[in-house]
Amino acid sequence: MSSQASYDKIKVGDSIPPLAKGPLTKEWIRKYADASGDHNPIHIDDKYATAFGLPGVIAHGMLNMGFVAQHVASWAGLEGSLKRIKVRFGAIVKPGDTVTCKGKVKDKKIEGGRKTVFCELWAENQKGEQVITGEADVVFA
Repeated sequence: MSSQASYDKIKVGDSIPPLAKGPLTKEWIRKYADASGDHNPIHIDDKYATAFGLPGVIAHGMLNMGFVAQHVASWAGLEGSLKRIKVRFGAIVKPGDTVTCKGKVKDKKIEGGRKTVFCELWAENQKGEQVITGEADVVFA
């Protein structure tokens, strides 16, 4: 995704171009477990996950948050810096799911010389179910 974002061109209500990730695989989830050090068995062991009441292994919430952060940071490009991100996890993500990150500009302000854009963010699975909702503040140069 190439960035077209520039503080002066951004308007309240603008959509952030979507970013699709997936379909996720067990391998992808395992690699995230290795990279993050989070080897909770619900993420890497189907038998354990089903015994815990899950349909099988599930993706880490932080992996999905990473997708959302990548989405807004890619949109902001070199002119913008992700100042704050806050998310709420809404649904599990399983192997085979595709996560599509979306967003829109809620507001923009210049305070103390800082050009800040406030964004609403969310990610949906292929069924259109929101798996993450959140917000981010992006400071532009």
